[in-house]
Amino acid sequence: MPHIANPHAVSRLRAARLARSVKPFLARGGPRGERCAGCRLVPSHCLCALRPPVPTCAGVCLLMADIEPLKPSNTGWLIADVVADTFAFGWARTEVDPALLALLADPQWQAYVVFPGEFVAPERVVTALLPNAAAQGKRPLFVLLDATWPEARKMFRKSPYLNTLPVLSLQPEQISRYKLRRSRRDDHFCTSEVGALCLELAGEPVAAQTLESYLDVFTHHYLQAKHQLPADLASAAHQRLQALRLVG
Repeated sequence: MPHIANPHAVSRLRAARLARSVKPFLARGGPRGERCAGCRLVPSHCLCALRPPVPTCAGVCLLMADIEPLKPSNTGWLIADVVADTFAFGWARTEVDPALLALLADPQWQAYVVFPGEFVAPERVVTALLPNAAAQGKRPLFVLLDATWPEARKMFRKSPYLNTLPVLSLQPEQISRYKLRRSRRDDHFCTSEVGALCLELAGEPVAAQTLESYLDVFTHHYLQAKHQLPADLASAAHQRLQALRLVG
């Protein structure tokens, strides 16, 4: 079973979070649920060999609620599999990682907080990348609040270090295809879906489509494992991902 030689940012954050735990985190399936360290799936449905990294100019900063890195269904992990410049930080109301502040202040990046514009003062909201940032050679850095919707709203309100950043309000036409957690609204997207929309907006169509297809493949493996069925490696989702890997 292949493993990732160099754990990415979300993997490292997960390891750090586990190290702080006073009791073991048991994903659904109970204590017998052995999982691959590289993709969090059961070994029989390991996804590591299908990991599709794509060169991108854009970067992603995941600000993750406390137990998000521990959830096998978390899709921020998929972004880190695809986008090399993915950064991940745990969120806490009373403290902030100095490395996060340094990243947001790094002049090579133009950071955007991705959040619905209806909850933000209009003067902060943008629906496209800032042209002056591109003219200055700055790379887009998308700050995604990786959490449930109630948690994300709290994180947005209680993170004053985000207050100076433009708020990128996405206006997608499609509905969410995410099947691993329940949501009452079709316009609530999972983190990797938001990441794909951001990459598309940044002019990275191959990376965006790869992330979309990778989510489909991950979802298939996850659900097949849940129902104790083999993964169909010849499925349409697998074929789309393979075709995009050849393009990339």
